[in-house]
Amino acid sequence: MESLDIAQLIALAAVLGFASGIRLYAVLLVVGLVGYAGWVPLPSGLAILQHPWVIGASAAMFLVEFVADKVPGVDSVWDAIQTFIRIPAGAALAAGVFGAMDSAAWTTVAAILGGSLAATSHFTKAGTRAAANTSPEPFSNLGLSVAEDITTAGLLWLVLTHPLVALAVVLALVVLAAWLLPKLIRFVVRMLKKVLGGAPEGST
Repeated sequence: MESLDIAQLIALAAVLGFASGIRLYAVLLVVGLVGYAGWVPLPSGLAILQHPWVIGASAAMFLVEFVADKVPGVDSVWDAIQTFIRIPAGAALAAGVFGAMDSAAWTTVAAILGGSLAATSHFTKAGTRAAANTSPEPFSNLGLSVAEDITTAGLLWLVLTHPLVALAVVLALVVLAAWLLPKLIRFVVRMLKKVLGGAPEGST
C-alpha cells in the first residue's frame, strides 16, 4: 500500500473513516489480520494494528460490539458511548494511511476527512437505530445490524481490491446519509418531545 497513488490512498482513508463510524472494531480487526497475514502491506501509520496484542483486543471488542449491536435498546446505549470513540478513531486511522508521506498537510487533511466521515456514518447509524427501536418488533433492528455488517465487510473488501470503486461507494453513501440524517434528527427530536411532554402527566 505504500506504493498506492494519492487517489488510492484517499480512497483507503475515506473507507477506513466511514467504516469506523459503523463497525470500528471490525475495521481494526480486519485491517490488523490482513497486515499480520502479509496479504497486504499496511502503511507504516497503520502497522501497529497488526501487532498480536492489538489484534486480540480488537477481536474481543468486536465480539462485544457484535452482540450489543443486535439487542434493541442496548444498541442505542452502545452507540451513545461509541460516539466518543468511533469519530476520533476514524480520524486517526485515516491519518495513519498517510503516515509514511511525512507530510503534516496530508495527515491533517486525512484526519479531518476520516473524522468527518466517521461522524457522518456514526450519527446516521445511531439515528436509524433509535428510530428502529421505537418499533416493538425486533426484526428491523436485527436486519439493520446485519446490513451494517455486510456494508462494512463489503467496503473493506472493495478498498483492498478496487480502491477507486470503494471511494465511489463511500461518496454515494455520504450522499444518502446527507439526505437521511436530517429526517432522522427530526424524528428523534419529535420522539424526545413526546416523551418529555408526557412525563409530567404520567407522574401525576
